[in-house]
Amino acid sequence: MGDVSRSLTLEGSEQGFATTRVDALLGWARKYSLFMYPFVTACCGMEFMSITSPRFDLARFGAEAPRFSPRQSDLLWVVGTISQRQAPVLKRIYEQMMGPKWVMAFGTCASTGGFYDNYTTVPGIDKVIPTDVYIPGCPPRPESVLDGLMLLQDKIARGDHRPGVVKPRFDPVKEAEPLVQIRRSAKDPSEIVPVLKEAAPVALGVARPNPEREGARLAGHGGPK
Repeated sequence: MGDVSRSLTLEGSEQGFATTRVDALLGWARKYSLFMYPFVTACCGMEFMSITSPRFDLARFGAEAPRFSPRQSDLLWVVGTISQRQAPVLKRIYEQMMGPKWVMAFGTCASTGGFYDNYTTVPGIDKVIPTDVYIPGCPPRPESVLDGLMLLQDKIARGDHRPGVVKPRFDPVKEAEPLVQIRRSAKDPSEIVPVLKEAAPVALGVARPNPEREGARLAGHGGPK
């Protein structure tokens, strides 16, 4: 085999070629030419608007152009809560989109129904249409949305149709461990760890009592009355 680490620069009069697979070329072209259809129904729409602003620049991902016609779109952004009355409309829009097509669940309500645990809300859009990427959050941070978009692009390039979930950038279990261990034992639920007793006034913004300062204050006023 030849030396794969050697670099070659072609001059203007020279010619060269590159080899690839047809499916890899199509995957590369598809992931950078996403035409989104925003299906916005609730408060997550405010965060979706910030994503499309110049600060986060969706144009660098090739996904900034909205198409409000399903027949001209291939990426469906479901942003917000989906009620039972909206479910048939969402399914009709998905069926009218051209293929190959992909779906992103923007926020907790679109992914699982959120805190709307009632008969009027669809508990996740995957009950109605197939979903490719789930972005948790109420609302999700713009960084999480960009992570979900890059995850979808990677799935498109690999031809992977399995659902993907955007994971947090840090492990919340490790961060919440000192908050969970509040009580010393389950036998005495009223017993609080002394360390948390001392930390509670600081966390609440209350000054910790100082015995020496308190004694000086009482002495200046003639003692306790």
